[in-house]
Amino acid sequence: MLTFVGLGLYDERSVAADGEAAIADADRVFAEFYTSTLAGATVGELESYHGVEIDVRDRPDVEEDPEAILEAAESGDAVFLTAGDTMISTTHVDLRLRAADRGIDTRIVHGTTADAAAASLSGLQNYRFGKATTLPFPYAHGGDGVPGSVLDTIADNRERGLHTLVYLDIKVGIGPSGPDPDHEAYMTADHAAGRLAEDLDGIGVVVARAGAPDPLVAADRLEALAGRSFGDPLHLLVVPGDLHVVERDALVELAGAPPEALPDPV
Repeated sequence: MLTFVGLGLYDERSVAADGEAAIADADRVFAEFYTSTLAGATVGELESYHGVEIDVRDRPDVEEDPEAILEAAESGDAVFLTAGDTMISTTHVDLRLRAADRGIDTRIVHGTTADAAAASLSGLQNYRFGKATTLPFPYAHGGDGVPGSVLDTIADNRERGLHTLVYLDIKVGIGPSGPDPDHEAYMTADHAAGRLAEDLDGIGVVVARAGAPDPLVAADRLEALAGRSFGDPLHLLVVPGDLHVVERDALVELAGAPPEALPDPV
C-alpha cells in the first residue's frame, strides 16, 4: 500500500487525524518539500511529533527514479508526505499512476490547500476564482520580466470577472547556477507585487503564513504592497477580478484595504 498524506499548511500539527494514523502504521515514511513546505516545522520536528524517521526525497528521486518508494510500497505499507494537499502537484499524480501500474494499492489522506486558505482568510468567494498561475524567480525562467503566460492568465480571468491566485515560486535544492543542496528561496509577496505592478494596475491581496496561529492578510494597490514587508514565508498573492459587495466589505474589514483603492462592487 502507498498512502499519500497531505500535511496541511503550517506545522506538524496541521495534519488530519487519518493522516496521523497512517504515518503511525507505516513501515516506511517518505516526503518531499520542493513543491511546497511546512513553514512552521522542520523535518526533525515532524519526526519527533510522529515518532518516525522520514526519508526526504529530492525532485529526481520522486519524478525520475522513485524506485525506493515503490519497492517499499510493494513489500509493506509506505506513506508519502507533502505539504498542503497531496494531489495538487502533478508529480504526485504521476507517482500514484506508477504505483497502480505495478499493482500497488494507493490511498489518499487529504490536507487543506493554499487556495482554500486564500479564499477563507481574505473573504473572497472561492467559486469566483479562475485559473491559478505561478510567478517564477527571474532566473528560473530566463528573463527579468513577468512571463507572458502569467499576465495572460490574469488578463483572461479579469475579462471574466474572476480572481487569480498567484503562487509564488519556491526553489529548494536548485539555485541560479543549477543544483545546490543548500539553496532555499521563497518568493515574497512584496517582491511579487512589485513585479506585477510594472505591467498591471489595480489591487492585490497578500496572504502570508496561512495555517499559522497568526496569518496575515493585506489588500492594497499592487504598488503599495510592493513597499511593505509581510514577514516569514510562505506567501501567496491574489489579483482580484470583479468584487461582490460582500467581498469588497471583507477586503476592507479583514485585509485592511483602503476603500478608495477598491473598485465598485458588481
